[in-house]
Amino acid sequence: MSEVQTMIQTEVTIDGTSYLLAQDQDVTELRRQVEATVRTSGAFVDFVVVGNREVSVLITPHSHVTITVATVAFDPRDTGDLDYPFGGYFDVL
Repeated sequence: MSEVQTMIQTEVTIDGTSYLLAQDQDVTELRRQVEATVRTSGAFVDFVVVGNREVSVLITPHSHVTITVATVAFDPRDTGDLDYPFGGYFDVL
């Protein structure tokens, strides 16, 4: 019986919208950027999500941000490489 491969998946929820981070994303750095941004009047914070797509989210002092970590089944496509997107519209290309 083969052992099931797993990976850690991080979900960031910003003002009610959920984003699953790509595996190569530095969660500590993302937290630092969010914390620094809420001390200003607002700015965009960029990160890469599952599907290897870049997202820019406007963070303000009024934004609600939650970070959750879970263990999920391993997905070898989840590399964070923007040149190789997958999921959604990208699977039909």
